[in-house]
Amino acid sequence: MSAFPLPAPMRRALDLASAAAEAGEVPVGAVVTRNGEVVAEAANSMRGSLDPTAHAEMVAIRMAAERLGSPRLDGCQLWVSLEPCAMCAGAIALARIEHLYFAADDPKGGGVVHGARVFSQPTCHHRPLVSGGLGEAEAADQLRRFFAERRG
Repeated sequence: MSAFPLPAPMRRALDLASAAAEAGEVPVGAVVTRNGEVVAEAANSMRGSLDPTAHAEMVAIRMAAERLGSPRLDGCQLWVSLEPCAMCAGAIALARIEHLYFAADDPKGGGVVHGARVFSQPTCHHRPLVSGGLGEAEAADQLRRFFAERRG
């Protein structure tokens, strides 16, 4: 456990991930902030919505764009409990998210520091600042427990 408390948006993302797990969804939560205020938040909802694109990041980005009245989320930060996949990383770039914070790495499905490494591609025209590992142990534990229960 860290000697410092997590920033409130990451704490909220982890709480949303926990709620997703309780609902039978893969435990991932996402929060969009701007100027220190929460603009949107969401948890994974693929199973409940029957939508394969309803990753927490995608839902939160859609909500933030609607709330702000723009597809460009200039000056916004995205806080996510798991490294975004390639689809979500593409949406983050297209939305012009300023800074991506994520908790746990995703060596199998990540698209930021693993896998496709979307922001490193020459076709990616916007690259947010990226900070990983914030709340990593808790997020990784949530995911381990969720999948252990499914396999059990």
